[in-house]
This record gives sequence, C-alpha cells and structure tokens, in this order.
Amino acid sequence: MELAILNTSGSETGKKVTLNADIFGIEPNDHAIYLDVKQYLANQRQGTHSAKEKSQVSGSTKKLHRQKGTGGSRKGSIKSGTFVGGARIHGPRPRDYSFKLNRKLKQLARKSALTYKAKENSITVLEGFTMDSPKTKNYISLLNSLKAANSKTLMVLADYNENILRSGRNLPKAKIMAAKDLNTYDILHADHLILVEGSMEVIENILK
Repeated sequence: MELAILNTSGSETGKKVTLNADIFGIEPNDHAIYLDVKQYLANQRQGTHSAKEKSQVSGSTKKLHRQKGTGGSRKGSIKSGTFVGGARIHGPRPRDYSFKLNRKLKQLARKSALTYKAKENSITVLEGFTMDSPKTKNYISLLNSLKAANSKTLMVLADYNENILRSGRNLPKAKIMAAKDLNTYDILHADHLILVEGSMEVIENILK
C-alpha cells in the first residue's frame, strides 16, 4: 500500500511512502491480538486490593450462644463473615496479575493490529515536525488540518519530543507515543493512526 506524506497543514508534500507488506499487509491473527491486549490490561492492574480475614478483624472470639437447643443456627464469634462488620469471606488478596507472552506472538499481534488499520484506511503519514513550545492549541489545529480532531487519534513519533507530548496530553481523545512504545491495545483503541515520518523505520526494526 502506498500513502502520500502530508504536511502539518494537511496538504500532500508530493512524497509517498510504501507500507511494508510484512507488517501492514499480513493475515491478521485475532487470537494473538486477544492475548496481547489481555496481557496489556492485566499489567495495568495494581493488584493491591485486600480484605480483612477473620484473624484481622477486631472483636470478641466468644461463642455467641450454645451450639444446640436454641432453635437458631449455630454461630461462632461475632467476627464471622455472616455478621455485619465481620470478616470478608474469600475476599481479595494482594496478587500480581501479569503473565508472560512470547516475543514473536506479541510481534504478530502488533502486525495484525497495524494490518487492520491499513485495511480500514485509518493510517496517515505525516512529515516530520517540531514544536518550539508545548501548545495544545497548535496540536488541535494540526488535528483539524488532518480532519481527525473528532476521532480518537494515536500519533506515533520516531523518538520522544517533550513539546509535542505535552501539547496533546490534555486532550481526552488524543494520545502521543514514541514508536518503540507502540502496543497492540493503543493501536486498536485509536480510530486514526498518525505515523510521523521516521517512525515507520523504527517500527520495522522492532517487528522485523
């Protein structure tokens, strides 16, 4: 697939780039995408949730009444989970939700996600640009020029640029990242993928 390179005004520069078919034109593997997204979301979980068990709840351990003959159910201490203020029965404990995936499977997932974006014609290639200072207004103007201001966008830079990153971080529908941090979840979450000139070489080196 061949795409025209646009400038920050949204006009064609006259240059074109050919998307690598080994990355943007493979047979997508949905199960690889599922596993990679599942791992990404699992790694976001802190796992610090905790509930008090019987030994951690304050209260008397005295048996509330004799075992038999009362006509009611048998009861232990007031710390039982069946009472208000008692312990949580089988409550959550701190744990690590992360799990391992093979590097080749993660590469396949990212290639599959990029292929879907290419098939949907949701990829724009933007010529390299810089910002002298962080200006959200200028970034919004750029998105308007690319006709992507009203959709969820993911801009992929060849490398970190503090001014560009800070210009778009307050926009709820815009995300900016370096090519080396590109992941399957963010690719699929975005409606529009904006690849800044130079980022594709980085992506190809990572996914080759």
